[in-house]
Amino acid sequence: MTRLQAGRPAPAFTLSDARHRQVSSADYAGRHLIVYFYPKAATPGCTTEACDFRDNLASLEAAGYAVVGISPDEPEALRTFIDDQALTFPLLSDPDQSVARAYGTYGTKTLGDRTVEGTLRSTFVLDPDGTLTHVAYEVDAQGHVAELRRTLGL
Repeated sequence: MTRLQAGRPAPAFTLSDARHRQVSSADYAGRHLIVYFYPKAATPGCTTEACDFRDNLASLEAAGYAVVGISPDEPEALRTFIDDQALTFPLLSDPDQSVARAYGTYGTKTLGDRTVEGTLRSTFVLDPDGTLTHVAYEVDAQGHVAELRRTLGL
């Protein structure tokens, strides 16, 4: 797995959202963008992280940042997650995990006493021209948004 580094161009993507609409990284050209990858909608850690982004979205947007979450979940599961948690930012479906692989967020992880392959919780910040300004792999869901805000000087 190749990990990305700040200062490099972010891989472009086009994925379906919870309503099966196509959303592209190009849709955010000219804006700062936070792209975060999470393993599975509606699980405890992923819910904590998504709600933390939701609760901080107004201040992130006021500072000029849009937020997009990406997971291997199908659009229907994303729709339920959005509705259940009143999420106000797009969640995108990457069922074959091709975008996760392009960002270096697919790999081996430990769940309890077993080792599995899957999405590694990771966050990327892109500047308005699509260059990575911050890269964080295998982040902790709890407190991650506060740490990201400190990193961004917010």
